[in-house]
Amino acid sequence: MATDPFAEGRFDFSPALVVRSAPTGAAAEAIRALRTHLMAQHIHEGRRALALCAVSQGVGCTFVAANLALALAQIGVKTLLIDANLRSPSIDVLFRSTKTLDGLAQCLASEERNFGRDIEVDVQPNLSVMFAGGRPQDPQELLAGNRFGDLMDFCLREFEITLVDTPPANTCSDARRVSTVAGYSLIVAKRNVTYVEDIRALVSQLEADHARVVGTVLNDA
Repeated sequence: MATDPFAEGRFDFSPALVVRSAPTGAAAEAIRALRTHLMAQHIHEGRRALALCAVSQGVGCTFVAANLALALAQIGVKTLLIDANLRSPSIDVLFRSTKTLDGLAQCLASEERNFGRDIEVDVQPNLSVMFAGGRPQDPQELLAGNRFGDLMDFCLREFEITLVDTPPANTCSDARRVSTVAGYSLIVAKRNVTYVEDIRALVSQLEADHARVVGTVLNDA
């Protein structure tokens, strides 16, 4: 895995990472409540991967994924955050690097590439991140290949929990593919934006693809 002893110097952390920038605020408290639920109902049951999905753009899926990953790392859970939104990646907006980093796109494009090569370890203590690595021309093909399944197997062995951020389900089928491989999904919705019927439709699609939906998060951020 990519290593560097000065993670703090390598990354500039966005204020949107509220569990770090505003740990006593209501948003951070809500993330910690979600963490508690997942620890009891998901991680302690031996479930080590979770895809975060949203019906549409702009509901805060990436915000929840990144903050939840950081919150889990803060209590000593060895966590990996993967940006699988190869259409419009934004994890790199929250964890800003001083250099261009390879990531999921490069990892999936090469059969010879070591999985750990494209993981940035110790972005924070116990938190590693695999960035998207840009916007490839063939995101659906990359995620549909066997190599993505092999990558998830690697992550399950190396990390206690792997959280995967995905693109909106109403724009492409990538989230369904990621959820199928991860096995479990958490749906992120936003008050006064996301329709209940759209959530039900997404749940039905994910379950038809043999992914288990563990819950829905109502985001106000």
